[in-house]
Amino acid sequence: MKPTISYSDFSRLDLRVGSVTHAEPIEGTEHLLLLRVDLGDVGERTLVAGIKKTHDPADLAGKKIIVLVNLEEKEIRGVSSQGMLLAADSEGKPVLLVPESEVSSGTIIR
Repeated sequence: MKPTISYSDFSRLDLRVGSVTHAEPIEGTEHLLLLRVDLGDVGERTLVAGIKKTHDPADLAGKKIIVLVNLEEKEIRGVSSQGMLLAADSEGKPVLLVPESEVSSGTIIR
């Protein structure tokens, strides 16, 4: 278990529902996909995610996911990743966290 954080630290996270508008493999990598995600009024973001082995890009278009929006940008394999999708680790494989019912892109997670 990781160390306990304060509510103040947690409240600094900007978690939102996003809708994947595009997904494609990043050439020359085993694990990485490039995702474009609509976050409503926040706009569209590019994410790099290590889910290539378990998720077909064609199946991701239109899928709602949970995104950490205010993560510092990081360049990964020449692509600027502007956030991070949330996934559970189940038996070493990523399982995307998704909303239970239909919600708008950009909806804030509390």
